[in-house]
Amino acid sequence: MMERIRQLGGAVVSEEFPGAVGDNTALADEVDVISLNEDREMNFATRSMLVERANKLTEALDRLRDGEYGVCAECGEPIAAARLRVMPEATACVRCQDRLERTRSSCRIRRGRARRMVADSRTAPGAM
Repeated sequence: MMERIRQLGGAVVSEEFPGAVGDNTALADEVDVISLNEDREMNFATRSMLVERANKLTEALDRLRDGEYGVCAECGEPIAAARLRVMPEATACVRCQDRLERTRSSCRIRRGRARRMVADSRTAPGAM
């Protein structure tokens, strides 16, 4: 296209955009590296999640072989069939899972508050 413009006697104006195709600047290299690192991190995270799920499903198969599949590890009650269809690796009934998640959440909140209190005490006047 630019060659055609030159043949017609027109001026060719070219703007350089950092990171554009064919750009050999340091910024283009940095953008490429960042993009590759993001892709690699996403692949690692996805792989990690898949491996974790596969391990949980393997454990579920072991519980099935041992006759313990579908029994809540917390209360010993049966886990609802609908829950097992959606999450065959489930080890807790909905009620117990909800309680476990609430407990974990409140522990995280308490730890966060404790960290802030320690940080505040270090920055308070007269603190060492």
